[in-house]
Amino acid sequence: MTAETAPDPNDEGRVLLEGFLELGTPEGFRAELIEGEIVVTPPPLGDHEDILDSLNWQIGQRSSVRMSWSGTKGLVLRRGGKCPKNHVIPDAVLAPRELRLFRGAGEWMPPDEVTMVVEVTSSRTDIDRKAKRHCYAKAGLPHYLLIDQQKRTVTLYSAPDERAEDYMEDQRVLFGKPIDLPEPFGFALDTAEFE
Repeated sequence: MTAETAPDPNDEGRVLLEGFLELGTPEGFRAELIEGEIVVTPPPLGDHEDILDSLNWQIGQRSSVRMSWSGTKGLVLRRGGKCPKNHVIPDAVLAPRELRLFRGAGEWMPPDEVTMVVEVTSSRTDIDRKAKRHCYAKAGLPHYLLIDQQKRTVTLYSAPDERAEDYMEDQRVLFGKPIDLPEPFGFALDTAEFE
């Protein structure tokens, strides 16, 4: 095989990314590209949405600064090797309103200035508990709030270490116990409504 005919090691990743970006999913479904795998999830059930509604209300009422919130914004996150960049859609993306982070943003945006991402577990818990946690840490997202319906816990991950591809600190409580959200939120999140 000559250098002219040798396959480009990035072709596989490019083809995967192009196929992913052209993928049509049924209404309500989410398609994400996580660690080189296309993941399609069905619309969430009512308990999932009820938890997000409670979280959104508390942040809106109690946060020390006004926060912008999106439950549909896709983030493009760094990825090494031959795989294309991760394309994830968190259950919630939050940033201080004064940044106007979502203004003019397309379907996919970089995570710059994002303060916190939130996931509520549903059918594929391993994705939220591990794969997405590592993606968010690699991208340097300051806070990842994981609301685990199956374990009935809320975990706030912080202090991302991009080289370790994980968060160095975590605070975990059972449903019903408060969990402190740091500034710019600056309040104790009441998880009783998640039960």
